[in-house]
Amino acid sequence: MLLAIDTSAGTSVAVVDLTRGVIAERGEADTMRHAEIVGPFIVECLREADIAPAALSGVVGGMGPGPFTGLRVGIASARVFALGAGKPLVPVISHDAIAYGHYRRGHSGPLVVVTDARRREIYWSAYSHADAVGLPVRVSRPGLAKPAELDDPNWLHAGWDRLDAATVSAGELGMVAELTHSHHRSFALNEPLYLRSPDVTLSAGPKRVSR
Repeated sequence: MLLAIDTSAGTSVAVVDLTRGVIAERGEADTMRHAEIVGPFIVECLREADIAPAALSGVVGGMGPGPFTGLRVGIASARVFALGAGKPLVPVISHDAIAYGHYRRGHSGPLVVVTDARRREIYWSAYSHADAVGLPVRVSRPGLAKPAELDDPNWLHAGWDRLDAATVSAGELGMVAELTHSHHRSFALNEPLYLRSPDVTLSAGPKRVSR
């Protein structure tokens, strides 16, 4: 049984099991309340699933892509909870969860998942299909682009079905992790996919003040 946390687009927390599916899930689309609600969501999901942290198999963290401020809240929460519970952290790319849910609901063939990156940019991931166990097959690393780039008829994945998503389901994130583990597939790297530098930069050094 896994606890899954994602704050790449809104905030979502879930408890999942390979055989039972999504046991408990909480979600909030507001992108300004990650730090405020992720803790209560964890408590509520564990209580609803009637499971103690020590009984979990691991903690799934959504690695994005996502804006710096929001994404780091979920990753930090997943890492700290995993450390405190003595459980492994399981990294999953957030777009994979969106694609998994879309394929599970009946889509077939190529798919481009798109989420808001702010600053008039978007994050995108391209998938060729879902494999025999239902896991989406991503054809490249997630990317960052201007919206017009994806509308260009010469773009590499032009003509593929497109899914614009406002939220990520932690339940689907957790199920991707369960299927990945049970079928011996490779997990994502344990690193956030910000895909660009944060707004805040370090100073080059102390400024000289003249008298």
